Amino acid sequence: MFEKLKLINQRPAIWSRYTAALLWDDKHTSEQMLQLHLNHDVDIASRRTSFIDRSVGWMNTQFNINTNTKICDFGCGPGLYTIRFAQLGAEVTGVDFSTRSIDYARTQAEKASLSINYVNQDYLQFEGDIQYNLITLLMCDFCALSPQQRSQLLNKFHALLDDSGHVVFDVYSLAGFGRREEVTQYAHNLLNGFWAVEEYYGFLNTFLYTEEHVALDKYALFTKEREWEVYNWLQYFSLDSLRKEIELAGFTITATYSDVAGGNYDDDKSEFAVGIRKQ
Repeated sequence: MFEKLKLINQRPAIWSRYTAALLWDDKHTSEQMLQLHLNHDVDIASRRTSFIDRSVGWMNTQFNINTNTKICDFGCGPGLYTIRFAQLGAEVTGVDFSTRSIDYARTQAEKASLSINYVNQDYLQFEGDIQYNLITLLMCDFCALSPQQRSQLLNKFHALLDDSGHVVFDVYSLAGFGRREEVTQYAHNLLNGFWAVEEYYGFLNTFLYTEEHVALDKYALFTKEREWEVYNWLQYFSLDSLRKEIELAGFTITATYSDVAGGNYDDDKSEFAVGIRKQ
């Protein structure tokens, strides 16, 4: 038991494991995530409905979304943005890892008589032959990827984006990193049953990698029948560090905002957003 506890509380090497499938492919946790997406009162898996409406309205104003606009939403979840883009007349593609979320999105599009191309796939593997006018990656999804994965994704954006098109995405800021703390938590049915239907015990360790501005929430979970770990990595950016990654991929930042609804940039906020174009 001592050795097990020692291992649970050991700091992993940075970016050492990628466990997205344990969250998005699991029958129980994918249902929990979908319910969080659809909860209009919290900003956890998705933004609140009022914010999403403002965000789409702002992008419509910025990019003149119409029947000639081709949009791809990476990490589209249950289609909260894609369905709104389609209602504006755009030709829309949504890509997401979660089968449960994509199934829900397809059902909602069918109910609304909207033609939306949903792709159930890890967006790091997505390939297409359409040149998009607008690509979105929302809810700070970019921050959950390792440096190598971020480079891969930016290169993919470059290949898929029309020469005059834009990419819009948000990230966590250094101010946000400064508000994180290292914590250790143990609980019966940690997070109120989020991780399993059956009874379980969970450990949460939050590790901060101060030089790299990376945080890890590591969950160690135990039922009678199994044990598993989930690693939730988050990269925090300064505007300069984000610009370096973007420029290496052949993009330039055209505008900075406090969020993807076009708020004024403020480096004291926990997040910020950028619009980028090909150099």
